[in-house]
Amino acid sequence: MSTQSAKQYPPAVVPDRLFDDAEAENRWRARFHAPRISVPEWARDAPEANVYVSNASGVWEVYAWNRATDEHRRVTDRPNGTLHATPSPDGEWIWWFDDTDGDEFGSWVREPFAATEGSEPEKAVPDVHDGYPAGLEIGAKIVAVGVSTDDGSELFARVGGETHRFYSHADDAGIASLSRDESLVAISHSEHGDSRHPALRVLATDGFGTVAEKWDGEGKGLSALEFSPLPGDRRLLVLHERRGREELLVWDVRADTETEIELDLPGEVVAGWYPDARALLVVHFHEGRSSLYRYDLDTAELSSVDTPAGRIGGAGVRPDGTVEYSWSSAAEPTAVRARTNDGTDSVLLEPPGERAPGSEPVTDAFVEGVGGRIHALVSRPSGAPDGPLPTVFSLHGGPHAADEDRFSAYRATWLDAGFAVVEVNYRGSTGYGSAWRDAIEGRPGLTELEDVAAVHDWAVQSGLSDPAKCVVNGASWGGYLSLLALGTQPSRWAAGVAGVPVADYVAAYEDEMEQLRSFDRALFGGSPEDVPAVYRECSPITYVDAVKAPVLVLAGDNDPRCPIRQIENYLDRLGGRDLHHEFYRYDAGHGSLVIAETIKQTSIEVHFALRALGLR
Repeated sequence: MSTQSAKQYPPAVVPDRLFDDAEAENRWRARFHAPRISVPEWARDAPEANVYVSNASGVWEVYAWNRATDEHRRVTDRPNGTLHATPSPDGEWIWWFDDTDGDEFGSWVREPFAATEGSEPEKAVPDVHDGYPAGLEIGAKIVAVGVSTDDGSELFARVGGETHRFYSHADDAGIASLSRDESLVAISHSEHGDSRHPALRVLATDGFGTVAEKWDGEGKGLSALEFSPLPGDRRLLVLHERRGREELLVWDVRADTETEIELDLPGEVVAGWYPDARALLVVHFHEGRSSLYRYDLDTAELSSVDTPAGRIGGAGVRPDGTVEYSWSSAAEPTAVRARTNDGTDSVLLEPPGERAPGSEPVTDAFVEGVGGRIHALVSRPSGAPDGPLPTVFSLHGGPHAADEDRFSAYRATWLDAGFAVVEVNYRGSTGYGSAWRDAIEGRPGLTELEDVAAVHDWAVQSGLSDPAKCVVNGASWGGYLSLLALGTQPSRWAAGVAGVPVADYVAAYEDEMEQLRSFDRALFGGSPEDVPAVYRECSPITYVDAVKAPVLVLAGDNDPRCPIRQIENYLDRLGGRDLHHEFYRYDAGHGSLVIAETIKQTSIEVHFALRALGLR
């Protein structure tokens, strides 16, 4: 079988199966098919009304859960899935973002929590045009919604049946938080020209005059997490990076005073309020793993909310103090759990169907590089023979993200196919401090690949990896890095797999969503017109003639982040060379929410690598 793109590029081969062994074939597919579920979000004033997303239908969609009756209802049913939803404070409505085939461009709609047969969603905020979402806060008397388009950012408020635009700017901005009494709204903005390090402004909702401003200066961003949950309490929980990493402070907006919270923890943190606003639930991230803590604001006491080593995928505190969270590790599939005040920890929600088969654990590697110590996560196939193994170097997207000790059906498939997997938290990754994250400024792509090269050298020298059988692989920013690696490090790689990549950065800048153009200007030091040499040096298409290894590219027709035209530019250049390459094109956006499509793409990628390395 094969697929054919609109243009006549060599089509990717879609195998009927990856493994001859029926048990192995069933196992890898079962990990993807196993239903998963997010941590439920409950309505502020009606905590029995909950919303979550799940892939139980085979597509990621929005579900409603009435805790009083334990009734679960699928809310959305769209061909390419739905991922963003929230309940109204009174629990009467479910809001979800309605885009077109995964293009991320659209508007918020709403429908009753207890929908009746024949009910249809309605546009939630009349008189607000379509665009890319830029924040949403729903109150009882006011709704604040942000919209981004090619013209910049606009922020609207719906008050008393009328919609008002209260902010607009050419640079990136968004709704951040609404105070409990709805008298204040916090917005994030980049009027200083750097969307990667935003500033904060708090406005009064009775006229939208400025109440307070906060900006820590060049290279130091501020992120508003949420206002206190108590009416009349104007404290805003904020992330800052004044000491070179993301830490917490509480900003009393009316008094314009602040309290920095210094936690004796390595790594970085994020947090939310306990319902009584006397404590914070802190999610701590360090070296690929996360954990939970309770911080008492009165006593400054930090206490552990004990969870096993792994990844916390989301967490919140119920009105009764129960902590609900999502947890997984590389070896153990995701579970949504609840921990009560007496320490009892149990599974909160079990999706229908079979639980995913487990996989292999990850171990840590720390490698010295030109920019400092690089952290990588390493997995070996079960029962792997002694000696060097074929290895896939899996590069995460973002770039401001990180690989973690979490369950991944995708990683597990590569392991089942006999590959070692190395995940590199290169410079640009989050969780290792501001300097590490920002080290790629002015030279993106090439900086990260210096770290990938150092880890590749370590993997070969340690005996883990066969130097003749190394694959570079990633999606989004990881796809960009993979194409750039194939052109700038051609002797290292036996094959490359790039999902939804940036391939021609100048063309990508022209076509991508404005929020990303703003991000790119901050990262590169300007637009392609301002710094053409930087974009040329850091673009994969510049090095396409140096590529030696077989290349597989996957792309979505409706992708606003890594648009299709710039990928076709790269493929056109590849087509003029005698080099094996394949292309898979699908009808969705920046990735797929359809499980069957995810399985198909995974099988294409692994089968391609096996063939390229002569293993199939």
